[in-house]
Amino acid sequence: MYLRSFHDVFLKATLKKPQYIYSYTTFSNKKKKMEALRRLASEKPVVIFSKSNCCISHSIQMLISSFGANPMVFNLDEHPQGRQVENALLALGCSPTVPAIFIGKLFVGGANEVMSLNVQGKLKPLLINSKAIWM
Repeated sequence: MYLRSFHDVFLKATLKKPQYIYSYTTFSNKKKKMEALRRLASEKPVVIFSKSNCCISHSIQMLISSFGANPMVFNLDEHPQGRQVENALLALGCSPTVPAIFIGKLFVGGANEVMSLNVQGKLKPLLINSKAIWM
């Protein structure tokens, strides 16, 4: 299954103690970036990290909107801290970094994962469970 709890991924990425910490400030900054990403992803039931010129991101946004959901979209190229958010997405394992979709505080993945969920008939129940749509 494609769903991973954002909380689990966040804990693994930030609280796992490395054997050697070369710079406390580097580790601290990474932790701050991941915490900021976690906060952004939990603001709404559906959050999409995108870029304004990415047609795939736009397609995913339209797909989710077609179910009646109103996703919060962060265009990283228009956000003042977009580069830092993009680095945090890379640290989370998003490659490519956009689109990165969070549904119900769960990191679903990118466009391929969302399309697969839709084809399998699992996207709508996921949106309902996250209270992004009501049926």
